[in-house]
Amino acid sequence: MNAEIIIALISLIGTLGGSLGGILVSSKMTNYRLQQLENRVAEHNNFARRMPVIEEQIKVINHRIDDIERGAQREK
Repeated sequence: MNAEIIIALISLIGTLGGSLGGILVSSKMTNYRLQQLENRVAEHNNFARRMPVIEEQIKVINHRIDDIERGAQREK
């Protein structure tokens, strides 16, 4: 075989290997980042589910405080 053809084939194999390796690494990084984003969304959804419960508890606490304040004003 001609030396130029051998060099071209070696270059082709190196280029293909490098391209495929880069694609695989990029794909793994994208999957990792998507997983991290999904975890953050799950945390946010958990927070969003808990907020109405907390708001209701705050309303109850505020009513209790109002009742205590009214009771204290009546005693004066």
